[in-house]
Amino acid sequence: MVTSSLSSSLKYAYFPGCVAQGACRELYQSTGEVAKALGIDLLELKKASCCGSGTFKEDSQLLEDTVNARNIALAEELNLPLLTHCSTCQGVIGHVDERLKHSQENDPAYMEQVNGLLKQQGCSPYQGSTQVKHLLWVLVADYGLEAIQKRVSRALKGLNCAAFYGCYLLRGQERAWENPHDPRSMENLFEAVGASPVYYRGRTQCCGWPISSYATTESFKMAGGHLQEAIAAGADCLVTPCPLCHLNLDSRQPEVARVVEQPLGLPILHLPQLVGLALGLSPQVLGLERHVVSTAPVLEKLGLL
Repeated sequence: MVTSSLSSSLKYAYFPGCVAQGACRELYQSTGEVAKALGIDLLELKKASCCGSGTFKEDSQLLEDTVNARNIALAEELNLPLLTHCSTCQGVIGHVDERLKHSQENDPAYMEQVNGLLKQQGCSPYQGSTQVKHLLWVLVADYGLEAIQKRVSRALKGLNCAAFYGCYLLRGQERAWENPHDPRSMENLFEAVGASPVYYRGRTQCCGWPISSYATTESFKMAGGHLQEAIAAGADCLVTPCPLCHLNLDSRQPEVARVVEQPLGLPILHLPQLVGLALGLSPQVLGLERHVVSTAPVLEKLGLL
């Protein structure tokens, strides 16, 4: 994917990750459409590999660092910041970037080992010359809330949105982008597009996805608790910046409902889908029909059905 605008000053090396190109294809689709609508240039890193989702380091920290040093180096070749739209990718790649920059100053032998492995495979060395940024931060800080507000053509008035930040975006890196205990970036973005933010206890907690393969019931109880709290707080939908959270909260929601023994039916939107609706993009272009939990209640409230 390449989106372009001759007048745009915002340009990023786009790391789409695995899930957005598979189970959550609508995230890949909506990110591209929103970037195009806002005039943000995305140059997709076609040769990038999976970040490992935090699993590589269970076997080898060197493996996680080398794989992601290569991913970062691909962005460095373009002299661009690396943009993710997955909280897990952000947490993993961003933390690797922090660790390698620290190694450049404090453990050059380790840095030589990483770059030596990259050289063996014909890859460019890690330079430590760029940044790793999540789409949320790009929208809020680089593009700016006021600028987004000016581009809104369909204000989401009356839509009550609950944020679900998840773990990695808030606590995956040493240097937090915002207060991990009381973040406000998503809620501020909701207000910029005309929606009303809903606050509830679980918005900064884990969705349960990391333990879903070996502690499924516990994972679903975690997800169910968050969904029940958001519903009780009056949410019309939950919005997440992480496709893995989306999988546990949307794709698995029917199973979650059976575990918590309560009907749920809460639509789960990807962050760019919500922004895209406010920019006047159609639900079909944003892939809102691809969800397991119907997004029809959201569209009905916005007068789109």
